[in-house]
Amino acid sequence: MSETRATVVAFIGLGHMGAPMAANLVRAGVDVRGVDLSAEAVEHARALGVPIAESGAAAVAEADVAITMLPVGRHVLAAYTGGETGVGLLAAARPGTLFIECSTIAVDDARRAHELALAAGHRNVDAPVSGGVMGAEAATLAFMVGGDDADVAEARPLLDLMGRRVVHCGGPGLGQAAKVCNNMILGVSMIAVSEAFVLGEKLGLSHEALFEVAANASGQCWALTTNCPVPGPVPGSPANNEYRPGFAGALMAKDLDLAAQAIAATGVHAEAGILAAEIYRRFAAGEGAMMDFSGIITEIRERSDGGAAA
Repeated sequence: MSETRATVVAFIGLGHMGAPMAANLVRAGVDVRGVDLSAEAVEHARALGVPIAESGAAAVAEADVAITMLPVGRHVLAAYTGGETGVGLLAAARPGTLFIECSTIAVDDARRAHELALAAGHRNVDAPVSGGVMGAEAATLAFMVGGDDADVAEARPLLDLMGRRVVHCGGPGLGQAAKVCNNMILGVSMIAVSEAFVLGEKLGLSHEALFEVAANASGQCWALTTNCPVPGPVPGSPANNEYRPGFAGALMAKDLDLAAQAIAATGVHAEAGILAAEIYRRFAAGEGAMMDFSGIITEIRERSDGGAAA
């Protein structure tokens, strides 16, 4: 713990996930310097106790570790290089800084970020997360990590402060590969669970009866037992709170698009994954973007001849 407490961490990206993650590091005694371009995000993070730096360059200049939690790959690469906006994180950081990339981005972007970091004299691991905002707040995230053994070992104490499971998936980019595959499973399974509940409604089956059967039989899965898309059976699921995320439909659409890109690049015959990406892309084009991804059940109902819940 003493080594962790002595570590200075620049935390770049203080959104819905980044702010509570950074706050958990602060509560554990880590010296954190937070940065975000959004004034609202900065104020929220500051209210959680996260010290704020003047800029990303200023934050990494004094840091041993730089954690990025940004929306998409182009933001990560622009932050690393500076793009057209000025000095990037890689140029401003001290030699040998460990960059931990926690955003969910394309595997190719993760590998490019790794190459850029190494070329600039730094180290890099990709460490996307699973667990959503609730997991970020409760420090129960799962980290899927790609990188060299020594770098992953150095990152692990910090990841342990923000989550409860860290899996080293292999070399650079393979943390992102694991995240893409995991979320493809999640998206496909949520669609299947939602379609089953709507079918059950049409057949006159109560939500409670279907849940009791499926949750204790071969239909059991996380989308059913933890993030159940109908209110009642799992009181803590977003369905009981008007589908407030949680994990927003727009984020699921983004992750499934990353899966679709990987499917195209590898030539895998993955019909369910491609269809799930299409379904969530359509869902996120409207109000579903800001709903929890389990809200896909509302669109399935609307497309089922205008049927309503039983």
